[in-house]
Amino acid sequence: MVKITITERAIEQIRRVRGNKHVKLTYDTDDCGCAVNGVPMLLLVNQLDEHDVEIETNDIPVWMEKHRLIFFDEQMTIDVVDGAGCFQLKSPNQILNARMSLMER
Repeated sequence: MVKITITERAIEQIRRVRGNKHVKLTYDTDDCGCAVNGVPMLLLVNQLDEHDVEIETNDIPVWMEKHRLIFFDEQMTIDVVDGAGCFQLKSPNQILNARMSLMER
């Protein structure tokens, strides 16, 4: 089971732009050449898909596509990258995305 801890600074930044949209963590494989090569992305979406599942977090609800859970670690943290205006997704084992944008779709 995936669990995401969102730091206080990341919570503040997400809340500033979120409005009434859902926060979705996805695994983008567009232009990566292969379905198993991808990049984690944070999206703001108006509607959830039927395959989206809510992930346990310490604050803001985060949704993920059920079939993409395999690409993520069980324990992850979303933090802010100082001076870069973006986020970092990391786990105790690795950095999954060092400069993750929050995009609207």
